[in-house]
Amino acid sequence: MRLGLISDSHDHITHIEQAARIFRARGVDWVVHAGDIVSPPALRCLEGLTLFVVYGNNDGERIGLLKAAEKLGATLKGDLLELDLPDEKRAVVYHGTEPALLQALSCSQTYDLVIYGHTHRAEDRQEGRTRILNPGTAHGFGKTATIMIYDTLTSQSELITLS
Repeated sequence: MRLGLISDSHDHITHIEQAARIFRARGVDWVVHAGDIVSPPALRCLEGLTLFVVYGNNDGERIGLLKAAEKLGATLKGDLLELDLPDEKRAVVYHGTEPALLQALSCSQTYDLVIYGHTHRAEDRQEGRTRILNPGTAHGFGKTATIMIYDTLTSQSELITLS
């Protein structure tokens, strides 16, 4: 299974649309947004993709985002989302606002994959049996905007720069 990972898009419509095009072209099975979407129109850019979303600390329009997610058939479960992956693997998605909670999720060894955002810095590391992935920021904030694709079968990740 190929996962398209995106986080911290902060209403950057151009980058979100570019990410959606890349995810479609690369044949990702699921798209996971690790929070800080900000507004419903930004979420709608990912229409047509199988989408899983958590809230970030800048997602103030939560009811609007929830309604947009429902309209898109997306799964939005609040601040923390557990996912069952193929081959009996488990993932958890959390924005990453509280470092202690992020560390607990990573160190617990409960999950095969921890996906987070918030720091605006891409990360790919292994802690015991748990792979920890942060796709960076899809917004970029005047620096490098990034997304990530992760293949659950090969355990390979690819960091992709948006222009």
